[in-house]
Amino acid sequence: MHEALRRLEHNLQSLRVVDKLELRYPAFDGLNLSFETREGILKHCARRNAELLEAAEPDGVARRFLYGGQPSLEAQLCNLADEVAYNAHDVDDGVRSGLLTLEQLEQVPLVHFYLREALAEYPDLDSKRLLFETIRRMLSAQVYDIIDATRLALAEGEGIGNLAAVRSAPPLIRFSPEMRKASTELKRFLFAKLYRHSQVQQTRLRAEQVLRDLFRIYTSESAQLPPDFAGSTDAPRACADYIAGMTDRFALREHQRLTGQTLF
Repeated sequence: MHEALRRLEHNLQSLRVVDKLELRYPAFDGLNLSFETREGILKHCARRNAELLEAAEPDGVARRFLYGGQPSLEAQLCNLADEVAYNAHDVDDGVRSGLLTLEQLEQVPLVHFYLREALAEYPDLDSKRLLFETIRRMLSAQVYDIIDATRLALAEGEGIGNLAAVRSAPPLIRFSPEMRKASTELKRFLFAKLYRHSQVQQTRLRAEQVLRDLFRIYTSESAQLPPDFAGSTDAPRACADYIAGMTDRFALREHQRLTGQTLF
């Protein structure tokens, strides 16, 4: 796979969208977002990409990935909320897709506790409502745990009165140790039983084939690209940007149109 696709990271691409690709103003590219918002968008960044960003923007949004430190409190909160939401959505999607069962999920302490709690209060729940109620209780418990653990961290953090102190401290928006352990166990379960499920892996391989084919065709046949992308002096980068902005359905339709194949 070409370097432009191989190194594409979704957080970095999101930053590229708001910095370069959105064309809403006559005087400049991008959305002119604040440093703090841009830093929050860049949740993860590989070192090589961080080095490139730092060279283009010294002491910018990628600095912490090279020299350590924390993002703003707002970004820390978004990062943790993202983790909570992803786990909940993946539990929901896993069960509703038939790739996971409630019986399997009961092996996970975090799920087991709130599933049993829901059944104790509503013993006649059908499986669908039981799943929703279990997830709802898990989400509520994690939110209140973050509030309590963060309040304690801020109370114990001496001298944390400005952004510089926030950046040099350990993460201040956080789970309690017990909830962190429970959340980590859930993520490990999802990784082993859902993300590595044979059907998910087969889908991933077909999706990779779609991306490879689209990239190969667009880089060799620029006429297939929209005018905004076809005229770029960096064709591989333009193709990667175009593909990254596609929805799944549009990418599949484009792949079928250009190759005649139906992979899904």
